Amino acid sequence: MRFYHRNRRDDFHPRSVRTHSRVLLLLAALLLALFLVSFAFGRYGVPVWDVVRILGHRIGVLAEKGLGMLLQRPVHFLPDSVPWTAQMETVVINIRLPRILLACMVGCCLAAAGASYQGVFQNPMASPDVLGASSGAAFGAALAILFGATSRGVTAAAFAVSLATVGLVFLIAQRAPGQHLVNLILGGIMIGSLLTAATSYVKLVADPTNQLPEITYWLMGSLSGAKLRDAAFAAVPMALGCVPLFLIRWRINLLTLGDEQAHALGVNTNLLRFTVIVCATLVTASSIAVSGMIGWIGLVIPHLARKLVGSNYRDLLPASMLAGAAFLLLVDNVSRNLLAVEIPIGILTALIGAPFFVYLILKREKTL
Repeated sequence: MRFYHRNRRDDFHPRSVRTHSRVLLLLAALLLALFLVSFAFGRYGVPVWDVVRILGHRIGVLAEKGLGMLLQRPVHFLPDSVPWTAQMETVVINIRLPRILLACMVGCCLAAAGASYQGVFQNPMASPDVLGASSGAAFGAALAILFGATSRGVTAAAFAVSLATVGLVFLIAQRAPGQHLVNLILGGIMIGSLLTAATSYVKLVADPTNQLPEITYWLMGSLSGAKLRDAAFAAVPMALGCVPLFLIRWRINLLTLGDEQAHALGVNTNLLRFTVIVCATLVTASSIAVSGMIGWIGLVIPHLARKLVGSNYRDLLPASMLAGAAFLLLVDNVSRNLLAVEIPIGILTALIGAPFFVYLILKREKTL
């Protein structure tokens, strides 16, 4: 079955390219505005102008240290006194900045992974968990919690088991007869189901007082308690996955032509698919490891991005990245401010994603 969004001539027309560039600029401006405004939301209010000054001051402090190391002498160009309180700076830098950064990073990566998987598998319902990465991360995190690991240990276990799961799916697909892409999907379903059952068993034997609530809360997905070290941990694998995807995004268009036509153009489709899948898996594993199970973004956002910029991956992938970051940041603001008790972010994304999934099913005769 050929995926419905294969590129149209209109998506490559110069007028469409200019229009799509304006859409990307608007998405970037929206993300920047939402990034700054998000600092003002919370139990302790901080005006947006003070947020800008605090962030600018912190950047200036880092610049002073960098210039001092470079010139091998103290450098001081910032004023000695500041108009904001130490409490305001602590809230902005130590509490809200890590969470906002992670929301942007995770949303960007999950949307990019979803768009990439949909292009590779030519399936409108493909999402970042199609190869079992989410199930693997859930099992790794649950197992780490069961054995009393620290928060960093839980993150590392989720990341490692997620990558190992996709590696196992690849191994099964390579050894199984038939079409490789079909084998990958079937292998992902099989291994994912197996690890979901294993996670359920871990929950069964976990201590119902401490371990079980912690496992359950992690599986619902949340950015609560995010630290700058979490963002630093995820930044490297996210960059290793997102940068190659961004650089080769135009080649993903060639996969929509079919293997024969792509080969005629001199494209090694097997290598291209392998590269895209590895990069998408890397960003998926790193995202889930630091945020827990946050679903539907990788399915919903790429389809919304297609409505805005069309099916050309030259514009679709950056649009998905920007929209995914803005969407998860917006949902996280609702999650931590709507009620007195924070709502797990995975619940809110499911409330939005599930109706959209139903919409796709009802419209499948027009899109497939």
